[in-house]
Amino acid sequence: MIRSEEVRRRAVYGAQVLGVAAAYYLSGRLGLMRQVVVDGAVVTPLWPPTGIALAALLCLGVRVWPGIALGTLVTVSEIGDAFTVSRLAIMFGNTLAPLAAYALLRRVGFRSELARLRDGVCLVFLGAFAGMLISATFGSLTLLLEGKVPPGRFWLVWSSWWAGDAMGVLVVTPVLLVLRGVRLPRPTARWLEASVLAVVVVVTALVATRSSLSMIYLVFPVIIWAALRFQLAGSAPCALVVSVLAILAGTDALGPFAGHSLTQIMANLTLLNGSVALTALLLGAIVAEHRNIRRETEYAVEELEALVEQLAPLSAASRHDRPRRHGPLDGGPRSQRG
Repeated sequence: MIRSEEVRRRAVYGAQVLGVAAAYYLSGRLGLMRQVVVDGAVVTPLWPPTGIALAALLCLGVRVWPGIALGTLVTVSEIGDAFTVSRLAIMFGNTLAPLAAYALLRRVGFRSELARLRDGVCLVFLGAFAGMLISATFGSLTLLLEGKVPPGRFWLVWSSWWAGDAMGVLVVTPVLLVLRGVRLPRPTARWLEASVLAVVVVVTALVATRSSLSMIYLVFPVIIWAALRFQLAGSAPCALVVSVLAILAGTDALGPFAGHSLTQIMANLTLLNGSVALTALLLGAIVAEHRNIRRETEYAVEELEALVEQLAPLSAASRHDRPRRHGPLDGGPRSQRG
């Protein structure tokens, strides 16, 4: 019995590691479909594997790190013609970055439910901005030492690498964390609103990212609507849709991205995706925290009312059993004058 339980645990662990590696590789292939080459370095405006890696660590624990390393190894090998020491260094950086982000988040008591504003802020500044410094630094330095990136263009490659990895955390990780705890509600009128929201976000994002009239800011009212009505469960998927459609338009130089250089397009995509992700994440967390506080307050009031109702009969009985003093007004003996 003990041996079969141990075999089962090992089988589950192996499946988790292979699942993380497969998800990392497949999302990497999707990200590379819109790759751009900046001075010999292959970068993407959005690198989904970083978001998947951090979400896997938050949901399954640090023990699944071999799956991240394996997925990184296969993905990096697909980019180049041969596996070299430099690619091993890139693999090491891409594995270490989500592990460092996970350690920072656990250090500050991060909760994967993202129901507090501090959790959203920590995911932004520690998980995305700080953690992804490692992968960008390892990757850029490796390419610099190989001679594929000229020294004068190092910071451009570094910033592009960092932005793609950080956007992966900001856009993909919240969606996966939401999907982990999502429960399908009963059919209500909100299903109709959610369906309308899904159509509106797609249409608005298509118009905003492909129109030449610079209407890119049309997406923000939709993100705010999603956050106010559905919290992170609505705003995170909307942010992902907007980011993907913006990347498709940007890499094809359509709409507001037409006529710009590659550097300008990458900068505009980073600013747009970052603003959308920050709005969706932080506003969704604020609304969720406010609703939790309101729910806790209502629960405390209900408990207080129940306690008052329990104490009220005891207080009445105590007044009824208390001995009464008789005086002139109660029919007792009156004092008489002689």
